[in-house]
Amino acid sequence: MSESNSTIQSSMGDIEQVNVNALMAEYDRESNTRHFKGIPKVLVRYILAAFAGYVFYMNLISVWPEQIRRASFVGLIILMAFMLYPAKKKTAKRVNFVPWYDLILGIMGTACFFYYVLNFESMALKATRISQLDVIIGIVGILIIAEVCRRVVGLPILVVAAFFVIYAFSSGYSLTRIIYTLFYTLDGVIGTPIGVCSTFIVLFIILGAFLEKTNIGTFFIDIANSIAGRATGGPAKVAVISSALEGMYSGSSVANTVGSGSVTIPVMKKTGYDKDFAAAVEAAASTGGQIMPPIMGAAAFLMAEMTEMPYSAIAVAAIFPAILYFSGIFLMVHFEAKKLGLKGLPKESIPNFFKLLLTKGYLLIPIAVLIITMSIGYTASRAACLAILAAIIVSMFHKDTRLSPKTFIQSLENGARNTIGVAAACAIAGIIVGIVSLTGIGLKLADGLLTLSGGIDIIALFLTMIACLILGMGVPTTANYVIMATITAPIILKLIPGTPVLAAHMFVFYFGIVADITPPVALAAYAGSAISGGNPIRTGVIATKLAIAAFIIPYMFVLNPAMLLIDTSVIKVAQIIITSAIGMFAISGGMEGFMKKKMPWWQRIIAVIGGLALIEPNLLTDIIGIVLIGFVCLKQYVIKDRNQEGLDELYDKSLNLETGRD
Repeated sequence: MSESNSTIQSSMGDIEQVNVNALMAEYDRESNTRHFKGIPKVLVRYILAAFAGYVFYMNLISVWPEQIRRASFVGLIILMAFMLYPAKKKTAKRVNFVPWYDLILGIMGTACFFYYVLNFESMALKATRISQLDVIIGIVGILIIAEVCRRVVGLPILVVAAFFVIYAFSSGYSLTRIIYTLFYTLDGVIGTPIGVCSTFIVLFIILGAFLEKTNIGTFFIDIANSIAGRATGGPAKVAVISSALEGMYSGSSVANTVGSGSVTIPVMKKTGYDKDFAAAVEAAASTGGQIMPPIMGAAAFLMAEMTEMPYSAIAVAAIFPAILYFSGIFLMVHFEAKKLGLKGLPKESIPNFFKLLLTKGYLLIPIAVLIITMSIGYTASRAACLAILAAIIVSMFHKDTRLSPKTFIQSLENGARNTIGVAAACAIAGIIVGIVSLTGIGLKLADGLLTLSGGIDIIALFLTMIACLILGMGVPTTANYVIMATITAPIILKLIPGTPVLAAHMFVFYFGIVADITPPVALAAYAGSAISGGNPIRTGVIATKLAIAAFIIPYMFVLNPAMLLIDTSVIKVAQIIITSAIGMFAISGGMEGFMKKKMPWWQRIIAVIGGLALIEPNLLTDIIGIVLIGFVCLKQYVIKDRNQEGLDELYDKSLNLETGRD
């Protein structure tokens, strides 16, 4: 987004001015960078572009050992971080200013990791008999990457990491042993999370930067508008569809909320939606983008590494749950629009779907290349590189999307910028993984939850859900998943024997992600409310209600793994699809209190209970659920109730009075 304050254009019309960059700086710490002009700006741009070039060389050409790849990657991340990110927000406004202490910290941090690059073989021979100098260098390196994480990501993940480090000391492990594990092995800062980040995630972030330069985000909004713009409550449905599409390449729920929300939220307000509801729709849908294949906020690659499953299997397994999640939001938006009597957008503002595909459909080619290459067995890194090449080629098809040498360098620059926060979070997540591996604290946490749950599966899952929501607050998607996979997924596997590994990991991944809309932190909700002018806490509460599917679907993963296409058949999958769709319809109507007409409280309760009954993989509960939902649907769509008609009339009058006051 090159302009910091511009009127946003799309097929939905001219939208009020939204200062996108200011919103990103306020609610997305990764966007709160220093300002450079003139020669310093050019210098910074080429340094970042050079880092992107280094990433391509490292992944496509070099045959370096893992220790060199990972440590050099973190070292360069530190250098760029202190160049771009100030210690405090207020100092970011000073132009062309990098304080002397940041230069020193950047050089020191980089030197610490390159010290390991030069000495990793001797460190392996020394084992825990490292020298006092080695210990000091390790401490400095860890503290500096922690400061990078504080500046770029925030405190929540550091607090979690600090708790685990303190636990290691309290368990009797020496300083030397802890520093050796965390800094000089592949089990700590440069562990699996950084390994995946430096190999796969960084390339997909660069791909996202190139796709953004082709204006694919605007194309997705236009496509969504052509599909749902004229429908009842069209603008909100456009927000749901466009956010689902943007989630295919976006790695941040906040960025997704601000990017598409700057267009969709003002239109939703204009057509009659409450400002908090409008912001909540965008926040819930944008957060759902993180569970949308193929990229899933880049966590899919970490999941493949940590579950030792093929990436393609994870992406395929995630498709139906993601569709179910967005269907739940879509249905609630529909019922809310029906309840308020809202219409769609005027015909003249709706683009032609087929014309859009003919004129701009080529923008989908890079995503198609990505999906096809990975499905036929290409490595994720090679598939990402081919998709980047495809993005460069297809950008040439039209003058509005064509990449000039300048925009090509800018894409590399943006990719490098966006990598810093993810890499810092992955490095700190590596500390958590290292301590868990060193101390075995995960087993002790599992024993504690087993005692609290009394051995009852559903209670154990509920307690694990609470842990995920707390640990996931304010933590980026990738690091979020690493924490969940390291701490909480093993708990499920121990508490509920026989649970498939993928089901446990998907359970904790979902609940870690919805922390972005769950108050009190709810970063995506805060970003959406800043655009709508609403109340962030109320926005978060409404977004949580809209995203109710995300609080139900994970239980289905564990109780009925066939939803993830694990050990199943076509008939069983068809049964799950039908019962889940009916259940989500009933729950959405019950939560909104409206289907065809206003629902009395008892119908709402019956609808929700009926929907929940369809979750349990049991023929008896399915029959009970269908009967309950069928009864509600008869009352809503077939049977006319005179008392209900009177209630509807009173409701309509009160709604008209409220509209008149507005």
